[in-house]
Amino acid sequence: MSELFPGMNPNVRLSHLDSDEKTIVEFLAKDWYITNGGANFKLNHKSSYSYFLMKPTRDFKEMFNIEREIAVIFSPYTDFEPRSLDAIEYVYSAFSDLRLETVCCVLISRDKNIQQRVSSLLKGDPESRVVIPFSYDDYFYASNSYFVKNRFRNFFFERDLFAFESPITKDFFFFGRSKLIQKLINRHKSKENSGLFGLRKTGKTSVVNGVHRALKVEGIPSVVIDCQDTAFNQKRWFKALLFLMKEIKKQNNVQSQLEPEEKYNEEQASESFEKDIKRVYKKLGQKPVLFIFDEIENISPGTSPNHFWKTELDFVLFWQTIRSKFQKFLREEKTSVFTFLIVGTNPKALETPRIQSTDNPIFNKVPFEFIQGFNLDQTTEMVSKLGGYMGLEFDEIVYSKLNEDFGGHPYLIRHVCSIANEKATSNRPVKIDKIKYQEAKKLFGERYGHYFDMILQVLIEFYPEEYDMLTYLALDDIDSFMDLANLSTELIAHLKGYGVIDENDGSFFFKIESIKQYLISKNQYQAKLKSPEKRWKEISERRNKLESELRQVVRMQLQSHFGKSDAFQKVIDVFGDPRKSQSRGKEYSELFDPIKTEIYFSDLSKLINKYYQEASFNNIFGTNKSETIACLEVINKYRTDAHAKNIDSSEMEFFRVHISKIEKLVNEFM
Repeated sequence: MSELFPGMNPNVRLSHLDSDEKTIVEFLAKDWYITNGGANFKLNHKSSYSYFLMKPTRDFKEMFNIEREIAVIFSPYTDFEPRSLDAIEYVYSAFSDLRLETVCCVLISRDKNIQQRVSSLLKGDPESRVVIPFSYDDYFYASNSYFVKNRFRNFFFERDLFAFESPITKDFFFFGRSKLIQKLINRHKSKENSGLFGLRKTGKTSVVNGVHRALKVEGIPSVVIDCQDTAFNQKRWFKALLFLMKEIKKQNNVQSQLEPEEKYNEEQASESFEKDIKRVYKKLGQKPVLFIFDEIENISPGTSPNHFWKTELDFVLFWQTIRSKFQKFLREEKTSVFTFLIVGTNPKALETPRIQSTDNPIFNKVPFEFIQGFNLDQTTEMVSKLGGYMGLEFDEIVYSKLNEDFGGHPYLIRHVCSIANEKATSNRPVKIDKIKYQEAKKLFGERYGHYFDMILQVLIEFYPEEYDMLTYLALDDIDSFMDLANLSTELIAHLKGYGVIDENDGSFFFKIESIKQYLISKNQYQAKLKSPEKRWKEISERRNKLESELRQVVRMQLQSHFGKSDAFQKVIDVFGDPRKSQSRGKEYSELFDPIKTEIYFSDLSKLINKYYQEASFNNIFGTNKSETIACLEVINKYRTDAHAKNIDSSEMEFFRVHISKIEKLVNEFM
C-alpha cells in the first residue's frame, strides 16, 4: 500500500461546520488525511454535534499503532457534559468496526477545561475508549502542530490498557474469542443447548457478555443469570424460575403479564413457567430466548452456598422443569421457545448421573466444551495491539515466551504486560525485549503469586482431586498422579480441558509453565525424594531456617516477660559452663547471634520447655507443651552431624510432619 500523506480527500464537504470548526479541520489536515467530512447530528432536541473522519499518516501510525480512520467529534458547548460521550457512541454506531479505530477517538470542545474533565470522567472506567480531548482554543493559539502529537502521547501512554480485573464488556477490548462466540450463537439458532467451562479468569464471563452483545445486535433475545447473585442462588427452585422470568422481561424490555407470584410454588411452578415463557415468546415475535446461566457452581450439588441446592433436590427439580419444557416445546411447537447455555468452572454437574438417589435431568444431555487459552496468533494480536497504543513494541520472541510461560491465559498475559508497561521508560515508543520480559515475569511472580491461588481456588475448595493431580505432576510424582488418574478418566479430561496440562504418547506435562513453577514453590516440601542426599538437603534447609526463626522468637519472648537482665541470666544458665562464663560481658542480643555465641537448637528447645507458661510460649505453640517439645526433639534429632546415617522415606515423612507443625505456628506468630 502506498504511503498516505497529509491532506484532504477532494470529495470532503465541510458545509455543515462553522468557521472555527473548518479552521480546525484545515489545521489537522497538515498532519492527517481527512477522509470524510461527516455531518451534524442530534442526540435530542437540545444537544447538537458534528463529526468528521481522518486517517493517520506514517508518524501517527508508527507512534500509536493506529491504522484505521479516527472519528473526531465537535462539542460546541462551553460546559462539557457526560452526554458528549454518548455522541461518540452515536458516531461509532454508524460505521463498521472494520472501518474505524474502535479503541480511540478525538473530542474537540469549546470547554477550556476539557482535558481535566475528560480525565476525571473516564478515570474510573478502565474499559472506556481512549478519548483524546482538545479545546477549540488549543488550535487557535498553537504555533505548530506538535501539541496534537503530544496530546495523543499523554492520553495514550498514561492509560494501562492491560490492567483489566473485571470481565470485559466492550468489543473494542475483546480479543481472541469471536469464533467461540459465533459457535455458541449458532448452537442456539440450531435449537441446541450448550455448556462452557474453564478455570477462573480465563474469560468465560467476557464470552458471556460477548454472546449477549452479539445477540442484541442481531435482535435475538437472551437473558444472563449470574448464579453468584444471592438474589438468585438463595431462592428455592420454584422461586428461581420466577426470578428467571422476571429477568427475561427486564433484560429484553418485554411488557407481559406473568402468572401471580403465589402460583410459583412447588406444585404449580412448572405450569406457571410454561405459561409465562410462552407469553413472552409471543411478545418477542416468536424469537427463541437464550438462557445463559453463569457461575453454575452456585446452584450445583456440593458447591452451592445454599443447602437446598447443595445437599437437597432443588438442582434436580429446577433442571427437570427447564429440560422438560425445552423438550415439550420442540415436540409440540416444532421449534424451540428457548435454549440454555450453562457456564462454570467444572462440568461435574453435567457428568453426575444421580443426585440424592435421583436421576440428574441434564446428565449427558448438554454438549459442552472448555474455553481454551489463546494460541500464539491470538496472543500476538492482543499484546501487539494494546501495547502499540501505549507505545510498547514487543519483540517477536516475547510473544512466544508469553504464550509458553502462561499457556495463552489472557488474564495472566495481560498482567505481565502491565508490569512491563509499568517498568518501561516514559520515552515512548520503547522496545520490550526478552530481558525486559524476564524482569517483568520475575516481578509478576513475586508480586502477584496470589493470582494463581485465585485461579486455582475453586479446585482447592471443590475439586481437590484435580488440584492434587496438578501438584503431583508439578512435583514429578507420576505414580501418585496416575493413581488418581486411574480412578476417573474425567479428572484427566478436565485438566486437559482447562488447558493446564496436555499429553504426548502417554506422558503428561504442563502447558502453563508458570502454574507449574507456582505449585513447585508452594509445595516444595511435599515431593517424594528418592535419594538420601536430596532428603538431607531439605532437612538442612528447613532446620536451619527454623532455627534462625526460633532464635528470634525465644529472644523476644524472654525479653518481653523478664526484661533484658533476667532474660540474659536465664539463657546463660541453660548454656552451662564453659559457654556460660564465655558469654558474660556480651549484649543480650549477641547471645542469639550464632556468629558471636555458640548457641544450639537444643538450647532453644530447653528454654521453650523451661519457660513455656512464664514466657507465654503456650500462646505461640499451643497448650500441649509435651507435644511441642516432642516435635522440637524430633527436629533436633536430624542434625547436620547425623548425615552419615541413611534416612529412608518413612523417616523423611516423620520429620516433615513434625517440622511442618512448628513452621506453621512460628510463621503465624511472626
